[in-house]
Amino acid sequence: MTSNIRKHYIDNLRWIILLILIPYHTAMAWNTWGEANYVFFEANRLISSIVVFFSPFFMPLIFVLSGISTKFALQKRTKKQYLVERVKRLFIPFLFGTLSLMPIMTYIADKFNCSYHGSFLQHYVVFFTKYTDLTGADGGFSLGQFWFILYLLIISIVCVEIITLSKKFVSKTEATIPFWLVCVLGLPLPFLNELLSIGGKSLVEYTYLFMLGYYVFADERIISTVQKNSRWLFGIGLEATILNVYFFIWIKKESVLLNFITKYISEWIMIIALIGLGKKHLNFNGKISNYMNKRSFLFYIYHFIWVVLCQYILYGFIGNKTFVLFMTTMLLSYLATFVCCEISIKIPILCFLTGTKYNARK
Repeated sequence: MTSNIRKHYIDNLRWIILLILIPYHTAMAWNTWGEANYVFFEANRLISSIVVFFSPFFMPLIFVLSGISTKFALQKRTKKQYLVERVKRLFIPFLFGTLSLMPIMTYIADKFNCSYHGSFLQHYVVFFTKYTDLTGADGGFSLGQFWFILYLLIISIVCVEIITLSKKFVSKTEATIPFWLVCVLGLPLPFLNELLSIGGKSLVEYTYLFMLGYYVFADERIISTVQKNSRWLFGIGLEATILNVYFFIWIKKESVLLNFITKYISEWIMIIALIGLGKKHLNFNGKISNYMNKRSFLFYIYHFIWVVLCQYILYGFIGNKTFVLFMTTMLLSYLATFVCCEISIKIPILCFLTGTKYNARK
């Protein structure tokens, strides 16, 4: 059972989550687990905790929200219209980001991590010819944050075909699933995590989450039940999230099993809880939400390059004064990203390249 009324809480949840990306990606420069990064300073447990706190659930939630949005999009568009829109909205920005922004980020990474001395134009060739771990930290080819756009494009195409086929063979039903079953739908996630996984990002897991968004969380009756139970779910999810940080970052003795359990409880329960809390508290629109909704995708496209640029430049001026560098990078990255969004949204060609609707009156 669905409604054609716009679900503002979906849009608001999306842009709020995307704002987390700047502190998240800034903190990666101090990660304690040895993950390669475009700029790396030194291990810091407190700052690393930011990454571990949000990592179980914030990108999985985006895929669930995308599945919900697809449900409502297909009520207003044909399959062909939906796929054409996906190509314009996702494939073109994917090419734009990979060809123009990622070479800059990997050039900085090569200079900072590997003492590269060549010019940017020389390194542009390196970017397309050096294939290593795909992180880009050594100057080699990388998709960076644009992995998400590529995944979402592939998943959208695959899932719309599955949805179309299912309508032919499965009769329409008004039945809804009970709340307890919603809670256990997260059980397959640990087993899907390694399937078609590139850099720890499983195409199968995110497809599953997208489909749950479409078939489960687009049902208003389920969302109503989730909303009623959102507070205690959030309590459980928050506790699991904090324990996950503790077991992964702070405990001296490895607790692999406990870390594994808390991570996946955090992922699924926080997804359900945040959707319920979003429906309860974020189902509105106004000047701020309208402003952010129009710029959230631009924010995603531009944010990471500013994090890397700010860290690289600031380090040259103030050195590794950890918390000053962390806070200053965040503040300048937010400012520069929003300035970039404002410029981009007013230029037709940049709107086209970033999958943004151009409107002379923004």
